[in-house]
Amino acid sequence: MLAFILRRLAQSILVMLAVSLISFSVFRFVGDPIESMVGQEARLSDREQLREQLGLNDPFYVQFATFIGNAVQGEFGISYRLQQPVTELIASRLPATIELAFASALIALVFGLGLGVYTALYPRGWLSTFIMSASLVGVSLPTFLIGIGLIYVFAVELKWLPSFGRGTVVDLGWWTTGLLTQSGLRSLILPAITLSLFQLTLIMRLVRAEMLEVLRADYIRFARARGLTQRAINFGHALKNTLVPVITITGLQLGSVIAFAIITETVFQWPGVGSLFVNSVQVVDVPVMAAYLMFIALVFVVINLIVDILYYAVDPRLRVSGART
Repeated sequence: MLAFILRRLAQSILVMLAVSLISFSVFRFVGDPIESMVGQEARLSDREQLREQLGLNDPFYVQFATFIGNAVQGEFGISYRLQQPVTELIASRLPATIELAFASALIALVFGLGLGVYTALYPRGWLSTFIMSASLVGVSLPTFLIGIGLIYVFAVELKWLPSFGRGTVVDLGWWTTGLLTQSGLRSLILPAITLSLFQLTLIMRLVRAEMLEVLRADYIRFARARGLTQRAINFGHALKNTLVPVITITGLQLGSVIAFAIITETVFQWPGVGSLFVNSVQVVDVPVMAAYLMFIALVFVVINLIVDILYYAVDPRLRVSGART
């Protein structure tokens, strides 16, 4: 087990180095940040002095080495646009993104598992047919269109829920949360549903397909022959053996939810890390853009590591093969 974790950690470090190199290289060519920081009236000498202060005149390898050295210490420089430490900017926006991501992941996991199991146990029922047909909507429609539709129905027409913002938040010192206020909870509903629909339908269809295959396995027939109850067979044997691929997909989708919450945050004006990245792209704020991609890469690396460990713990075949090598 220890050797397995060490191998995964080594692979994770290589992935982080590759992502940092790619992101830092690409952002060198997206535009000149000096143009967005000074006005048209700025003198050439002032521009050159600012470029020297930011280290933009240094060779690429020097800039990259400086970036990596600071990133290891958790420092990503100063935002060109806001003139604030990038780490503080991301930390101030991170609670909103994390709460939105985990709320949408919880909705997707709970309803995805429930609907997947139901449609697998009753594949020919009219309700299962309706659910599978409706799931095509969640897979086919783009996220921004779903968000706009929910805003029109529940915010404009019915006026039940707010259409933008995070609502009232509570400052806990190192964390700000809207989960402790009524307006915060109401503001979370629409963006969480919007972000969860694609993940929900994906998990539901995966659970259904895997469970239908498991229910046809020989050990399920043997369990029925032993006289086990249908409930014990469905949830103690079939669902348990379905969870191995579901854990993998769910973990990866959680990373995707955090990474691709940009669209949802833009539609609902959610003050998260994604909207910070969008604003940074518009003004070529390289430190913020690079730090955001590093953060997303770290999220995927950590989630993949956790998923691999869970996969290793759930599937005994991996432990047996690992012991032999």
